[in-house]
Amino acid sequence: MDDELITERRRVAFPQVFGYLRHVTGGLVRHAALVDCLTDYCRRHELDLCGVFTDRDATVAIRSPAFVGLVDALELPDTYGAVVPALSHVGPRGIGTERKRQIGLTGARLIVVRSFKSTTESAPSLGTSPNLQPQGDT
Repeated sequence: MDDELITERRRVAFPQVFGYLRHVTGGLVRHAALVDCLTDYCRRHELDLCGVFTDRDATVAIRSPAFVGLVDALELPDTYGAVVPALSHVGPRGIGTERKRQIGLTGARLIVVRSFKSTTESAPSLGTSPNLQPQGDT
């Protein structure tokens, strides 16, 4: 009989991710809350948060120092992806699109903690679903 431990009892490395924040307004408390958001998400999803890159400059440029650091980190071996609290942290529309493209070129995934999709899109409205009929007076 083999005495080697089964997989569930071996130390398994979690996928490695790096966080990215655009934190222009707010103080250290807000920044800490954003980092905590990423940390908690990674813990719950068994991801290893290896670091967080933060842009603090109000000027938005595609190749900002923190974003360049993120892209460099994403090119490291065994890196799974980048994690952001919301898609707005990647940047405004034109810049965000280019940044998402650059992240994709590294082969890493972009993980968004909070998606702002409308919950009403997937929820049936009262009376439109065959299972949910309005109750009338009889």
